[in-house]
Amino acid sequence: MSLWSRHKIFETNSIILLIGVLIVIAIGGLVEIVPLFYLKSTIEKVEGVRPYTPLELAGRNIYVREGCYNCHSQMVRPLRDEVERYGHYSLAAESMYDRPFQWGSKRTGPDLARVGNKYSDEWHRDHLNDPRAVVPGSIMPSYPWLAKNDLDAEHVAEDMKVQAALGVPYTPEMIAKAASDIRTQATTDAPNADDLVKRYPGAQVRNFGGSPQRVTEADALIAYLQMLGTQVDFKLYDNKANVR
Repeated sequence: MSLWSRHKIFETNSIILLIGVLIVIAIGGLVEIVPLFYLKSTIEKVEGVRPYTPLELAGRNIYVREGCYNCHSQMVRPLRDEVERYGHYSLAAESMYDRPFQWGSKRTGPDLARVGNKYSDEWHRDHLNDPRAVVPGSIMPSYPWLAKNDLDAEHVAEDMKVQAALGVPYTPEMIAKAASDIRTQATTDAPNADDLVKRYPGAQVRNFGGSPQRVTEADALIAYLQMLGTQVDFKLYDNKANVR
């Protein structure tokens, strides 16, 4: 049988050709993708990266709910102009506990990957309530209800359980203390602050939203924003790179 005779069935039957193409693509995809799940070298380990505290996780959910990702990316690309404006380029490990991650390339507003501790809590409160009060040319909409709405923390523990099932290292203790940790982190004189920081190293504990007697959605969102880009000590990271 000639080569043409063997190949004729694919040339004259589009269905068989389509099935053949799909099989070849599937095999090629599996060959490229499957090994990545077993290679430890593909998992970047960066000291300092930890799971979100319950308050930060609640704030991140509000961030996604309000569509902040439509105008703000969280990905500083390794380009000179971006690094000089926003800081060290983003590391994949910084988003290892994000589902979905907040990367992207469209920016109507500035990138927020390094916004943590760049501005005061008061600045963030004013910015959320009336963006033009602090950035005159801003086209960002106002979010005054965040400071008025009490944080609904009822489902945070369930969210943490789901995250744990997906691989985020939340312990049963962390999940059990989710509600109390939310109140602790958003309080200026929290008695259990030391325990919280042991579970979540580097967590910032204070009243973020400006209402000492309440935990609002503004508390959660500002807590989330204030931790972005603060987990990794990039001075040490850059020093290691220079040694190499």
